[in-house]
Amino acid sequence: MRRRYATADVFTDRMFGGNPVAVVLDAIGLSTDQMQAIALEFNYSETTFVLPPRDPAHTAQVRIFTPDREIPFAGHPNIGTAFLLARQMVARGETVSDQFMFEELAGLVPVKLLQSQGIVTGAELIAPEPLSRRAVVPVDRAAACLGLAVDDLRIDAHAPQVVSVGLPFLVVELATRDALRRAKPVRAAYENVFPLDDAKSIYAYTRDVGTGAPAGGCDLQARMFTGRMTEDPATGSATAAASALLAALRGQPETSLRIRQGADMGRPSLLLAGTRIQDGVTVAFVGGGCVEMFDGSFALASADGNA
Repeated sequence: MRRRYATADVFTDRMFGGNPVAVVLDAIGLSTDQMQAIALEFNYSETTFVLPPRDPAHTAQVRIFTPDREIPFAGHPNIGTAFLLARQMVARGETVSDQFMFEELAGLVPVKLLQSQGIVTGAELIAPEPLSRRAVVPVDRAAACLGLAVDDLRIDAHAPQVVSVGLPFLVVELATRDALRRAKPVRAAYENVFPLDDAKSIYAYTRDVGTGAPAGGCDLQARMFTGRMTEDPATGSATAAASALLAALRGQPETSLRIRQGADMGRPSLLLAGTRIQDGVTVAFVGGGCVEMFDGSFALASADGNA
């Protein structure tokens, strides 16, 4: 059967910025192995697969794959999937709800659509889990993972630590924007640290944002390096976790941060993240703009051989 797909650049307002995601809109009948193969073929940081929800009150079941594994939750894939589903619904003349509810391995993920003059321009999600603080990594080992010196790291607010609001990352604060610019993953050092408490990637950020474009107008600059030794241009799940960690350290249940990522790899991104009280519980959120990119279809039978 022909299966439709679409792609979007997420956490940006222009083409070729942000983080690309591929969304397979007709995933019924695909096996896990087929989904993994498709994700590897797209070779984006994540590809999502849209399936009917188990509960008809929800929007869809969404499965998320990197090129080498299925993950329980991620930020930019959810934002991009909601954005593209909404755009598809508008194109068909359907009424679009202000909020979608996705069923994922990590739990239910509410996603609110962002609109400008009646046009869907992006989305904002609520992370499926409260902040969890896990293993602490010695500063010298964390620095080695990034090819940096110990003095390039800052530990007055927190030590390098694995944190999660649905997907775990080792979060590291760097002392300067220059250190962030020089950071690069070192495989041998990674293999000495990861996997650790289910984390396989490092999210590094700095409060030293400087002034002027593209640094101006943000609270943090960040980069994220995966266990595949690749860099992610915009990482919603890590950004939400880091924002929740900083809010907890400051004792502030409600925070709002503008975080820029991707500048050092030529894909500038802006993520709007923080925490707020919702139904008496502190939740982490992250959102941003999206741009439609490509759409098409491919032929692939269901795993059971049906056309």
